[in-house]
Amino acid sequence: MPTALITGASGGIGKSFAQKLAAQNTNLIIVARSEDKLNALAQQLREQHNIQVDVIAKDLTQPSAVQEVFDATVAKGLTVDLLINNAGFGDYGEFVQTDGDRQVQMVQLNNVALVDLTHRFLPQMRVRRSGSIINVSSIAAFQPIPYLSVYAASKAFVRSFSEALWAENRRYGVRVLVVCPGPTETNFFNEANFPPALARNAQGMTTPEEVVDQTLKALDEGRVNVVVGSIASKFLTKLSSIVPRETLLNLLEKQFKS
Repeated sequence: MPTALITGASGGIGKSFAQKLAAQNTNLIIVARSEDKLNALAQQLREQHNIQVDVIAKDLTQPSAVQEVFDATVAKGLTVDLLINNAGFGDYGEFVQTDGDRQVQMVQLNNVALVDLTHRFLPQMRVRRSGSIINVSSIAAFQPIPYLSVYAASKAFVRSFSEALWAENRRYGVRVLVVCPGPTETNFFNEANFPPALARNAQGMTTPEEVVDQTLKALDEGRVNVVVGSIASKFLTKLSSIVPRETLLNLLEKQFKS
């Protein structure tokens, strides 16, 4: 029976990945900060699907957390067949007025922890000549976004990094996919301190279940990336290639300004 490690598994897209994979008879290692939420989810999935679910409660914004997660899997004798780097957060606001520590924590979680986890589990997959990695990015990865400057940049990093790994690892039997969801029905807007009016204006919300279904389908097809969302969301990913940079940034600044 395969085993999937999912970060940010206590809610939103990560929780939906756990539920979907459990229904497909996949053992799980679920990682997030909230031990209570993870334990409740683990108990539910064990009872419903008769699978093994290991809980690792760690705050991946802490530099030592990835080492501790990896050490826990080694101590338990667990083999990770599917790594899902889902944990991440955003922060709305003009960069100069934002909390500097929070911006650094965002890069630590969205990028550093993702790279570190990938670097620890990918070599094992290459030796086995099997395995998959799903990195969760965003449609924000396709252009800079004023007032979400660090978040959009962090997701552009995830997209670029993942696509390069897709090319490097195909011949070793390892699949790498980056998923770029549009606005999704999660706590993202609240956690990112979005102004209520802007959050309400987010059009064409996708459910976490739709994101998971389309992602797993794209992984099976061997694709390098998948954009999940409304037609408007998918159109936004094309703008940077057809609109002059200054024009694009002026439009985005007006759209995202509170």
